[in-house]
Amino acid sequence: MLCKLVDEGQHAGRLEDRLQAARQRAFVGRKEELAAFDEALCTGGRVLFIHGPGGVGKSALLERFAQHAAEADRTILMLDGRMLEESPAAFVAEARAVLADERAVLLIDSFERIHGLESWLRERFLPLLPSGALVVVAGRTRPDMMWQADPGWAGMVQIIELGELGRMDAAALLDSRGVADELHDPLLTFAGGHPLALSLGAAAPAGEGAAISSAVAVSDSAAGSRWTPAHDVVATLLDQLVGEVPSPAHRHALEVCAHTYMSTQDVLRAALPDEDAAALFSWLRRLPFIEPGPFGLYPHDVVREILEADLRWRDPQGYADMHRRIRTCLTHQIRAAEDADVLGAVGSLFYLHRGDGRRPQPHVWRGAGEVYEDVFRPEDAEDLLRLATEQDAGTVASVSHWMVRQPQAFRLYRRTADGELAGACAWLRLDSKTQAQADPVAATAWATAHANAPLRPGEHLAVYRSWVRKHHQGFSPVMNLIQWRAVAWFLRSHHLAWSFIAVRSDDRSSGRYEYYNMHDLGDHAQEGDAEYVLAAHDWRAVSAPLWLDRLLTTGAQQAPATHEPELAVLSQEEFNDAIRQALRHLAKHAELAANPLTRTRLLAGRATPALALRELLEDSIRDLGRDPQAGKPHRALDVTFLRGAPTQEAAAERLGLSLSTYRRHLNAGIERLSDNLWHRELHGPDQECLTEVVDHVTVGLSARWSGRGETSVAALDRVG
Repeated sequence: MLCKLVDEGQHAGRLEDRLQAARQRAFVGRKEELAAFDEALCTGGRVLFIHGPGGVGKSALLERFAQHAAEADRTILMLDGRMLEESPAAFVAEARAVLADERAVLLIDSFERIHGLESWLRERFLPLLPSGALVVVAGRTRPDMMWQADPGWAGMVQIIELGELGRMDAAALLDSRGVADELHDPLLTFAGGHPLALSLGAAAPAGEGAAISSAVAVSDSAAGSRWTPAHDVVATLLDQLVGEVPSPAHRHALEVCAHTYMSTQDVLRAALPDEDAAALFSWLRRLPFIEPGPFGLYPHDVVREILEADLRWRDPQGYADMHRRIRTCLTHQIRAAEDADVLGAVGSLFYLHRGDGRRPQPHVWRGAGEVYEDVFRPEDAEDLLRLATEQDAGTVASVSHWMVRQPQAFRLYRRTADGELAGACAWLRLDSKTQAQADPVAATAWATAHANAPLRPGEHLAVYRSWVRKHHQGFSPVMNLIQWRAVAWFLRSHHLAWSFIAVRSDDRSSGRYEYYNMHDLGDHAQEGDAEYVLAAHDWRAVSAPLWLDRLLTTGAQQAPATHEPELAVLSQEEFNDAIRQALRHLAKHAELAANPLTRTRLLAGRATPALALRELLEDSIRDLGRDPQAGKPHRALDVTFLRGAPTQEAAAERLGLSLSTYRRHLNAGIERLSDNLWHRELHGPDQECLTEVVDHVTVGLSARWSGRGETSVAALDRVG
């Protein structure tokens, strides 16, 4: 006998009753919404409009409303928009009974399916209801503004946005489904407080290729933090939360929005160059699971997770291509954006690499909009000095000095709710030793730079200081903005030689700067009673583009980054000596490969630096010929190094010059050549020169090298 009745009547009643009872037991939270409904039950003549994304629990809430209404002995009519024809006649046919019932409670679910009836419902149907009737409308889309703009409805409609469950309620839901405690964290990380995602995660197996045949989240406590949603869970959530989209372009726009921290039209345009970015952005902002933020649009967490998981599994190459296009766009934005817009680009760039398998990143991805950045104004001085006093009274003198002399160096971070100053930072530019003596931290930074690799003409260093109130320290939205501002300054500063981040030696979070490849070189500063570590970086040795590439690549989804050595930082005298050495051995590969110029900014990133150095010198000699005032020095260089005169005497004879005149012209040419290249080393090539160098280096190098005879060593040796 397969089933033995233990108690007669055990299975009495309908299956529907048992289903309802199980659903009621699994219901958690929503105390505020239930209180609003109970109040409306007492007062009557009200409309509650519940809106929220799919799967957030609107239907379950309506069922609980129905239970409360039944307990109050009210007449209940529940309509499902999925089952109704979108016409006034069809709606009246289903809802006619409530028109004559003072105690009626009309519950309308899935209203987005009959959204076209909203104006008719407000203007024609609802005014006919008895004054004691109560109506609840639930749908994915927010009601239009006319409900609140109409003076009549403004006091009678209550609009409630149904969000995710709080963490305690979400954990209670998992408990009700029998999920082991050790599995709560990975499930909550994936689903947040989204009820449908939590329920599917609790009931479905984890990992690649699992079938929905056993409740792994319930039974396999060993899964622990390894739990990830199975593909069928992702597919179900996509159907329920996102549904059908108008076109592949719209799906791609959703995927871009899920991949970036916050999406703008610029990002959409870069990721989807063949589509109408403005139209796609407008469509995104109307979706119920898309929210506006300070830097653009972003999806609800669970929608973001499932879109990311689906694309990464379904189209790995498409995912990688999208990632690359977005990264390129954001990198360009950081360098080109207006100052007020740069933080969004920096945050979005780092967000692309969240959870990529690297060491923990010093960012938190919640709380956007809780604080905002502002520039320093004279009226902010009192607030800033008070903050500095709270953090370290020894810094007050330095802050007072710099906010007068470099007010533009400061950024303030205030709480959106009340304007309270939560933190501040400063990017202090130092061009001279005298300037650096203003405070002990700046003086130590200058001395450290001078001892390791002094500044060259036109270069400067920067000292980065920050002050953050205690309850905003650690991983917080304030620290996000402060760190993003530092990165923006790293990447946007021209002629920056060194940067130093000043961190108190007793600050437990000081190690976060190693994430940014900033290191303690050993020289600490004493300011007041506090000792400061100076986390340093030489931007001439590791340039900003290379630094950023190293920081962002090597993630789990990325190919290993090609190792590039640090660049040599030469003084002008060392640079000029290296130019002469390179000219002396222009045809000798081994000597050119060992020349320090191959490790300078001039040739950074070249696959064959020895060949590139030869091409650079030859092209620079030719470029000198374009200057009508450099004709004589150019001809001396050309005959000596490009036409292969075997001796200085032979070169002078070819030019029809005396030996002394030839040597004077040759020396002048080498000096002009060195000055031009030194300028490019310090400031970078102009676009024309850069294009020519790249073209020459990448086209036909080997052929040109192998077809060349040896340049005279004696000619340059006798120049000195």
